[in-house]
Amino acid sequence: MVGIAQLVERLVVVQEVAGSSPVTHPKLCAKRGSETARVSCIRPLSVQMGETVELDAETFEALVVDELDQLPDDMIDGLDNVVFVVEDRPEDGSLDLLGLYDGTALTERDRYGFGEMPDRIILYREPLLTICEDEEELRDEIHVTLVHEIAHFYGIDDDRLHELGWA
Repeated sequence: MVGIAQLVERLVVVQEVAGSSPVTHPKLCAKRGSETARVSCIRPLSVQMGETVELDAETFEALVVDELDQLPDDMIDGLDNVVFVVEDRPEDGSLDLLGLYDGTALTERDRYGFGEMPDRIILYREPLLTICEDEEELRDEIHVTLVHEIAHFYGIDDDRLHELGWA
């Protein structure tokens, strides 16, 4: 089986030639889980005043599902007890956070089992919309944010993601 680091690196090569509501996806199943740590994705943003994309929550969630479909099966199949959630903004109301992994990375788990609340990968709709000028750019940002947050699930830190071009 291919490791997640290799999948992220493979995606880099491909890229050179990405109220709350759960996002449902046929490849993903959520059980329940408990001990959590929050890993945030604050990527440097060059927010410029100008045109931004405007999409309602339902259409945005459809784009998230489309982008999940574009990810390699090996990357998605390893996700256990994870739900994807779309929220308008982070709790602090800022627009500088695009996504958040709220859970315990696989590399940090010592005991994990029945009755655990699921880990969450959260995408923030308004910050993503604010930095994008069109739907194509929005799809790219959603894709990159999904890969970034999924990588945190697998224990890849921001420094390594930056080296790979996903931070």
